[in-house]
Formats: sequence, structure tokens, C-alpha cells
Amino acid sequence: MKTNLLFFLFFSAINLVAQETKKPKLIVGIVVDQMCYDYLYRYQANFCKTGFNRFLNQGMNIRNILYNYVPTYTGPGHASIYTGSIPADHGIVGNEWYDRKTSSVINCVTDTRESTIGSISTDGQRSPRNLKTYTITDQLKLTYPSARVISISYKDRSAILPGGHLSDGSYWFDYATGTFITSSFFKKELPLWLQQFNSKNNSKSYTKSWDLLLSKERYTSVDKSPYELIIGGKTSAEFPYNFLEMGNEASANQLFTISPFANTLLTDLALESLKNEKLGEDLQTDMLCISYSTPDIAGHAFGPYSLEIEDMYLRLDLEISRLLDALSAKCGKDGFTVFLTADHAVVPVPQMLIDKKLPGGYLFFDTKLSELAKKSIEKFGENLIEKEENQNIYLNKTRISSLNLSINLIADYFRDEIRTWPEVKAVYTSKELIEDNGANNTWKTMIQNGYDYERSGEIIFTLEPGYLLKSSDTSSAHQGTSHGSSFSYDTHVPLLWYGKNITKGDVFTPYQIIDIAPTLSHLLNLQQTGAMTGIPIQEIFRK
Repeated sequence: MKTNLLFFLFFSAINLVAQETKKPKLIVGIVVDQMCYDYLYRYQANFCKTGFNRFLNQGMNIRNILYNYVPTYTGPGHASIYTGSIPADHGIVGNEWYDRKTSSVINCVTDTRESTIGSISTDGQRSPRNLKTYTITDQLKLTYPSARVISISYKDRSAILPGGHLSDGSYWFDYATGTFITSSFFKKELPLWLQQFNSKNNSKSYTKSWDLLLSKERYTSVDKSPYELIIGGKTSAEFPYNFLEMGNEASANQLFTISPFANTLLTDLALESLKNEKLGEDLQTDMLCISYSTPDIAGHAFGPYSLEIEDMYLRLDLEISRLLDALSAKCGKDGFTVFLTADHAVVPVPQMLIDKKLPGGYLFFDTKLSELAKKSIEKFGENLIEKEENQNIYLNKTRISSLNLSINLIADYFRDEIRTWPEVKAVYTSKELIEDNGANNTWKTMIQNGYDYERSGEIIFTLEPGYLLKSSDTSSAHQGTSHGSSFSYDTHVPLLWYGKNITKGDVFTPYQIIDIAPTLSHLLNLQQTGAMTGIPIQEIFRK
């Protein structure tokens, strides 16, 4: 009987090891901030063989993945990727939203209860407490406490939300010092290896002149476009950009994050994390989350058809190659799995669309808001609009209550006024979003998916395709661009997989961004997370 028991325990142990070895030693999530789907193909001829093309030629390309909510911003994007749920469930309804308790707009990861670790600035007063559910990285740590989770980015929200509540280290850029910091929510002090890294690797040591990587005739975009913002005191938006001579001490770190050398610094930080945090060095799977913020910072200024963005991606391609080479060297060919996606894409510069006689334009909101305030005074005796943020109109609930007025009737009134604006495609009140099923209306459903009763406004509107909301009509308002809409130019992003358990091929089955985390759950044999509503990408599991 003892012999049988020993045999049972022996073979059970072997079976357990076999199950564990099916999992990769390391999962790496790469999010490129503001990456359009077509960049993979538009720039492919100039990509190296081992960067984006390694994914395209040797990995799985999920070609029809979309965001299923608005607003398509950085905070909601990262939260949705790593929770597998929509903003209506995870609560991150924007990069910022209006907080009625404090009568102020707050950052989605602001937490004044915490303090900065690694600097005397306030940029570390952050935490994931506003996230109403937990992430796939949290689930990994819950299930296997010895697993290591590290998350890095330039933006605070892009480092904090992927790493979740149980991160072993979430680090982001401090604009005051040009180095990486964290919050007292995560650490009492920076690890020694990061302190040493910061002393040698920082914005000042990486700043240099930005010229084209290749000869100009190899690019498809043109330089000196009238649709680009002019930065750093230059007289025109054209190469080269000598960051050593631009701006001043106070703005140097801000300018640095618009340069491709910021991507190099972040890659170097990722490689140091791999080594010093001993990621992927035991049987228990670890996770490294990397978010490249610089393409978004530059993309807002230059737009998706600029020479600057084309060169940015050719240089980012080399960083991706360097990272994949390091992962292969550390973990072996079958020791890691990587996914690469984006938190949103971007609308073409509307002025360019106008000039090409394509649909598009601007809604200059300062004027519109003044008109609404005037109508409110005429109708109700005073202005009952408290704030606008992210195309959400917040009504003054306290004042409306004191006047014994119906907030629903007032919301209906403003909805009907906004509906007359030619730049607006759709507008809904909170009552309509809560009570009416938008199953037969794609645009309404996407707004409902991004709506939170506590954090969203009483009226939410969306613009027509190709339109952007700007505060006022100035010359600079017609340069640069943004994102946030429900349209495909904002919602259609890449999703690439490479490494262990990933077969080669293109997948055209429709999927949503919230399907990434459920896929990771099954790759890691984990329980699905709290508010997860996505489904696993089935093609990844078909051998």
C-alpha cells in the first residue's frame, strides 16, 4: 500500500511539473500608446526582420480586434487590456474625470494619501485604488504569491493600471528629475538597482539630436507638414530636432518624452528589470508589463501621416527587436510569450481631412458652452452646468435640487440643445444610458460600456467621424490631433502574439480588446478575474 502511495505521489509530481512546464517562464505585455493598425503594413518595408516583422512572420496576428467602448483614452485602454472588462465595470472612464466631492478634475490614478518614492515631486501621489476590479497580474499574484510582476511606462496610469494592486514594482517617469519613480502604495524606497539605473540612465543622458534613421527617399511621408505642431521654439515642424538646443531646463524633460530616445531609455529599463528582478528564472511564471508612451506624445503633436511618426516607428521597431532578442537569450526560444497591442489609435488631423475634402472638422466648445450657459439662464434663471470633461456634461445637482427642479427634465433640455449641433453625431442622458438597452445601436452601446454613474456626467455626446473637440478656434487648434471616439480610426489596433504556445498565422475572427486578459487566464491556467467579461481568443489554443 505504501508502494502504491509512493508511485501515486511520484507520478502526480511529474504530472504537476509537466503542467507547469506548459506555461511560459515569462509573459511580457507590450502596449504601444496610440498605434494605428495600419502602421504594421504602411512602414513594414523599412522594419528590420526581428522587430515587428518577427511578430508578423513568426507569430499570430489578430487582425480584427476593436475597442468596444468610448472614450478611447490611455487610462481606460490599459485598464481594459489587463482586467478584461469595460470602463462601466472597472471604473476608469477616462484619463481624468470630474470629481463632484472635490469639485475638481482628477487623474484616474491620483491618490493624495500616498507619497512619491524616488523624488520630492508630487508625481508619485498615485495608486490603483480607483480601479474597481483587479487585473490579470493581480490574479497571478493571488494564485502564486512567488510570481513577480513588474510594470513600467512614462505615464503613471500606463504603469499603474497594468501592474494592478499587487505589483512587485510599478515605475513611471518623473518630469521633475527625468528619472523613474514609484508610489508609497507599492514601495517604501526604490530598489537599489533602480537607484543605480537612474543615476546613469535618465533623460539628460539620453537626450540628443533627432534626425532621420534612413535616407529621406525611403520614407513615404513628407516633412514640414502644415498640420503639425511646432515644438521647442523651432520655426517649422521639420527635421532635424536638436533637443539639446530646444526649450529650457524646465521643459527639457517634457521635450525628451516626445523624442524616440525616450523609447530607448524605457527599453533599457525593461532589460534592467529582467535582470535585477530575476524575471523568468524559475518554474513560476512572471509578468513584465511595458507601455511605450512616446508614440502618443509625439502623435498628438505631429499626426499619423507625419514623417516624425514614421521615423518614430522605425526606431521603435529596433527597440522591439532588442527586447525580443534579450528575452530569447534569457528565457530561450520557448520560455516566454509576448503580446503587443495599443491602448487606442488616432484620428487624422481634421484640418488635413478638410483640405482634402474629406468628412471632418472641429467643434470649438468654449463658444458652445457659453451658448448653453446663456440658454440655461434664459430657461431656468441661472447656469446649471457645472463642468464639461471628456464630452460629458456635469449638471449642478445641488443647485438643481435646491430649486426643486427635475434633473432628468433639465438633462433632456440640454440634450435636445446639443443634438442640434451639426458636429454632434449622438447625445444621451444618463437616464437613457441606464434604462434603455442599446443593443440595436452600436454607438449608444459603446457609450454605455464607458459609462459609470458616479464618475460620468448627466449628458454625454459624441462627434461626427473626423471631428475633434477643441476649446477655441486658434491657429494651433488646427494642428496636431487626438483620439477618444467610437470610430475605427480610434478603435482598430494591432494585437500580435509571439513565443511559447503561439502558432503562426493571421486571424480575422472579430475580437474585442477585453479578450486579451481572458486569453492570458487560460494560458496561465488562472481563475478569470473579478469583473472580466471578455472571452479567450480561441485560435491561440488550436494546435
